[in-house]
Amino acid sequence: MHPLHTGHDTLPQLPQLLANIGLSGSAFVISDNHVLPLYGERVRAVLESNGWRVATRAVPAGEASKSLACAADLWDWLASERAERRDTVVALGGGVVGDLAGWVAASYLRGLNLVQVPTSLLAQVDSSIGGKTGIDHPRAKNLIGAFYPPRLTLIDTSLLSSLPEHELRSGWAEVVKTALIGDADLFAYAQDNAGALATLESEPLAHVVGRCASIKLQVVTEDPKEQGRRMVLNYGHTIGHAIEAAAGYGAMTHGEAVAVGMRGAAFIATEMGLLDPAIAARQAGTLAQFGLPERAAVELEAVMDAMRLDKKVIAGGQRWVLLRGVGEPEVRADVPAGLVQRAVEACIA
Repeated sequence: MHPLHTGHDTLPQLPQLLANIGLSGSAFVISDNHVLPLYGERVRAVLESNGWRVATRAVPAGEASKSLACAADLWDWLASERAERRDTVVALGGGVVGDLAGWVAASYLRGLNLVQVPTSLLAQVDSSIGGKTGIDHPRAKNLIGAFYPPRLTLIDTSLLSSLPEHELRSGWAEVVKTALIGDADLFAYAQDNAGALATLESEPLAHVVGRCASIKLQVVTEDPKEQGRRMVLNYGHTIGHAIEAAAGYGAMTHGEAVAVGMRGAAFIATEMGLLDPAIAARQAGTLAQFGLPERAAVELEAVMDAMRLDKKVIAGGQRWVLLRGVGEPEVRADVPAGLVQRAVEACIA
């Protein structure tokens, strides 16, 4: 289990948290050209005032930066800065930055220290925790990468105030997903407090983000390389990732695609007699409260083709995360192909 620190206005605690785990020296802050102007100088100041040497680098914002070309540019930058194995990469940004910077840290000198400072809701509740890193391939999302847990994830919910609405929506999808697979009380809380959460009220926001992060950390600690229980975190992702690939990366946010994917998973579970339709309706209503879509404008065959490349396929068979109830996920490999196609058809406009 890697250290996880969550709360509101926690960034000033970063140097002490790093000292607690024995890190010092040089910090290479990797961010994007939207986030670095907002928070880069704050991170630099808090680290330099505590004896760190700090260098910063921004990549273009957006999924297209999860590429071999961007990784190579960052390797060149680390070489020019004479980065050493004891040094630390700080991933300051959303999921794209976290995945890209994480893979660069994992691969440079066979592994630099990695610290995640997520600035998007999606990254705070999901991608910054557990060590999945990687880049995209033209044929599938996250096809190239490594499991490389950070030495620390620092979550500061005050950093969410600058997020655009569509990025917040993407994060709410992961909040709802986490509650559905892990905590019935959290699901009810999210339903009851959707208005306060949508306006980023600090107390409910810190509570929900902290609880989601804790659930994610508990699951990945039990199963660090997705050989068993960790697969439940992929609820909604089988169809969701395929929709992202079919639409073209960037056409939909990850969370929007996962929200549609959860609709497909609920369709399958109810058709198989696993899930009460009333719970599927609660899921749909909660996703709608957070402004998330029910369908995606993509081609059926493009989605089906992308699903065949999904990382959850074993021996050619698709594995599905389905719900029996809130907080009761299970992994199934017996979903009929015809039902899969009908589920996808229900998810596309």
